[in-house]
Amino acid sequence: MELHNETTQVTPSATPVRVPLMPLQKEFFEGLKVLGRSANTVKNYRTDLECFNTYLREKLNSVNIDDFDIPKVMEYGKYLENRYSSDNSRRRRVQALRIFFDFLVEKGYFSNNPVRKLPTSPKFLDIPRPTPFTDVKTLWVYLNEEEKSTKTSKMGKLLAKRNQVVMLLIYGSALKVSDLANLKNEHLFLDEETPRVLITNTRRDPYSVPLLKIFPKVFAEYQMLLEEMKKFSEIDFDDVLFNANPYRILSGGLSPRGLEVIFEEFRKKLMLQVTPKSLRQSAIFKWLHEKHPDNVLKEWLGVAPSYSLKLYKSHMEKHMFTDEFIEEIHTHYLTQNTSAQVMH
Repeated sequence: MELHNETTQVTPSATPVRVPLMPLQKEFFEGLKVLGRSANTVKNYRTDLECFNTYLREKLNSVNIDDFDIPKVMEYGKYLENRYSSDNSRRRRVQALRIFFDFLVEKGYFSNNPVRKLPTSPKFLDIPRPTPFTDVKTLWVYLNEEEKSTKTSKMGKLLAKRNQVVMLLIYGSALKVSDLANLKNEHLFLDEETPRVLITNTRRDPYSVPLLKIFPKVFAEYQMLLEEMKKFSEIDFDDVLFNANPYRILSGGLSPRGLEVIFEEFRKKLMLQVTPKSLRQSAIFKWLHEKHPDNVLKEWLGVAPSYSLKLYKSHMEKHMFTDEFIEEIHTHYLTQNTSAQVMH
């Protein structure tokens, strides 16, 4: 990114470039929001960088980082070692600062990132906490009931159908909210026998993940309702998901935060233990019980070959998941609705 202010250009001069730290941190946080990071994620970055700001004030008596170099980075590392006993706490603050300095390099304030010389503490993975199987089934029943209820408005039916699609993409294919936020219709390959979804918003090459066999059917039902409401709302888009109020579609696409809010509503209304992350973990356990090879699972999850599934495997006996109920419940409500229409 080019800087138009000549006073901030990186030059061969030995004179350090002036780095307005606080305005740049504000710009950094705004950039995270533009990228679709959740309010909670931005808050965490703000907290982690405030630790760095506190260090500057306490140890250097200023927030001037014009000549922040490797020796000063190492001093900050020692500060974190003394302040935090938790490896994860130290690691998180180093990573936040590293990403912020990547931003400063991109803006032209530093020629390289000195924080990359600071080793991070090892990461300790949390024990998986999947959505309980009973809660997964309860949510699926609710979404089908909501769509088929005679009391539900047209927009309500569409929202219920959209949320069915979301659930199938997470529980069926272990997609993350960042995957869903950028998903387009062209990324879905809905062959009846081997439907798949293409993931493109990744640093690695695009890869595909299998969809549940019922997905093409549910998606076709969703598309019919969606096209009708698109015309009513006088809007068009190629995103799989959408943002709406109770009356009309507002825009195509649905941000990661928007997806989290949907699950917050499920938790409150249905008293469920469900988040996008926990539902995705349920999907991983489901795949493990289906006995897919580790290398295949890692490919579907979009993780490196070195990623360990050990924690999941050590808890498999506690968490049993299948997907047989998905089609059974959907067919039940579809049949029930057809019968009611015949009677009337």
